[in-house]
Amino acid sequence: MSTPHRTALSAVTALAAFGAVLALAGPAAAHAGVTASDPRALAKNVTVTFTSEAESDSAGIAKLQVVLPTGISPGAVSLKKAPKGWTFAHAQGGYVIGGKPLGVGEDAVYSITVRQLPDARKLVFKTVETYGDGKISRWIEEPKGGAEPENPAPVLTLKAAAKGASLEPLDPPPVADKTADKPAGKTPAASSGSSAPSQPSTGAAPSPSGSSEPSSSPEPSGQRENAADEDDGGIDTSLIVLVVAIAAGVPLFWMVKRRSDSAP
Repeated sequence: MSTPHRTALSAVTALAAFGAVLALAGPAAAHAGVTASDPRALAKNVTVTFTSEAESDSAGIAKLQVVLPTGISPGAVSLKKAPKGWTFAHAQGGYVIGGKPLGVGEDAVYSITVRQLPDARKLVFKTVETYGDGKISRWIEEPKGGAEPENPAPVLTLKAAAKGASLEPLDPPPVADKTADKPAGKTPAASSGSSAPSQPSTGAAPSPSGSSEPSSSPEPSGQRENAADEDDGGIDTSLIVLVVAIAAGVPLFWMVKRRSDSAP
């Protein structure tokens, strides 16, 4: 065989082999990626867009579960754009987005708004894809040693923060207790509208029924006066009876005496 023919045969063989490698590597090349509208540390109100490439030839993507990187709380994330009919929900450490399965071979593309990016160089968004037939793909591996892992997680590389940028707290600061500055041992005076009157310093505590029986309480002065009046009233009545009896007995005594004197 002449040299030109051998050269042509070698070229055709090489192209065929390369095509076969591409065909075999097609499904494995699918992955999840991430981009940002302002990829700078401490940037605010940033639109972050994710693309999960379809790798199944029998079902479409139905759900995505994402773990947020350190420095981004679930409450600082909101949905901006998603496939029609998909819903978004916060979860512990991240969020879940999904709905009716997409078409076979259709990539899942959606966007979220992040209140503020953290002060970091790289942000890793570990993602788990679930297909309509139940198949699961886990894009959760972080790159190590410069080599790309088999199932790499989406990684967003950030630029340096803008001059003067500052990190806002993830949650509102707690409200200071105003009573902490007041001197110890002093309590604020009760308002005039207080519904719970203070207990007197002396006297028996009321019983649950609302009344109390002191063990040795003095008799009220009013009752003692009434008793004295009753005693006085009793003495007056006796004297009257005695006087009436004496008054009725004297004439009777003289009548009996006269009769006795006049008898023979």
